[in-house]
Amino acid sequence: MSIDFQRVSVYLVTDPTLSNDRSELEVVRQAAAGGVRLFQYRDKLSSKRQYLSKARALAALCRELGVDLLLNDHVDVAALVDCSGIHLGQDDLPTAEARQILGSSKVIGRSTHDAAQAREAMAQGADYINIGPVFPTATKNTPVVPVGLEMVREIAKISTIPVTTMGGITMDNAADVIRAGADHVAVVTAITKAPDIAKAARELVSLVESAREGARA
Repeated sequence: MSIDFQRVSVYLVTDPTLSNDRSELEVVRQAAAGGVRLFQYRDKLSSKRQYLSKARALAALCRELGVDLLLNDHVDVAALVDCSGIHLGQDDLPTAEARQILGSSKVIGRSTHDAAQAREAMAQGADYINIGPVFPTATKNTPVVPVGLEMVREIAKISTIPVTTMGGITMDNAADVIRAGADHVAVVTAITKAPDIAKAARELVSLVESAREGARA
C-alpha cells in the first residue's frame, strides 16, 4: 500500500462547487500547508478529458508537496495518472476488477454505509473503508440516511483496515467521531469553504490528532 495512513489525520475531498471559487490546486496547496496529508479529487462537473487534465496537475502538485492523492470513481484515469489510488462508491467497479486495472501498487478505498458493506469491502481486498454519511450533509446528493456514531463504533470494532469517516463532520463533532473508533476524518466544506483554508486545516488536524492521542490513552 502506497499511503502511510499513520500520518493521515484529516482526509480532504475537493469539490469545485464548494470552494468559494478557488481552484483545486489552490485548495490543496493551502490545506497541505495546514497539515492535511491525503486528498481526494472529486469532480462531478468536468468532462473525462478535463478530469484527466486536472488530475495530472493535482498529482504533480501533490508529489511536489509530499502528500497523497486519490481520484474519485474514475479507475481508468487513476491508471493513467501518477496518483496514490482510487476511492470507489458502492455503485462503482468492484474492488477485484479495479485491482486488475490498477495493480497492487495503488490504494483502493471503498465507501460503506453499514457493517455488511464494510465486511464485503475487506473481503474483496480494499485498503481502507470510508463510513458515512455519519451526520446529515448537503455536500453530496445521496439517499443514504446518516449512519450515526453507533455505526462508526460497530464498523471500527470489526475492521482490519484503516477506517475513515465522512458526512457532516465539523470542528464541533470531529473529536466525537475519533472517539467512536474512526482512524481519520474526511471533510469537504469544513476546510474548502473556510475563509483561511490553511488555518482551518491546521485547527482540524490539531483537533483530530489530540482526539486520537486521547483515544489511545
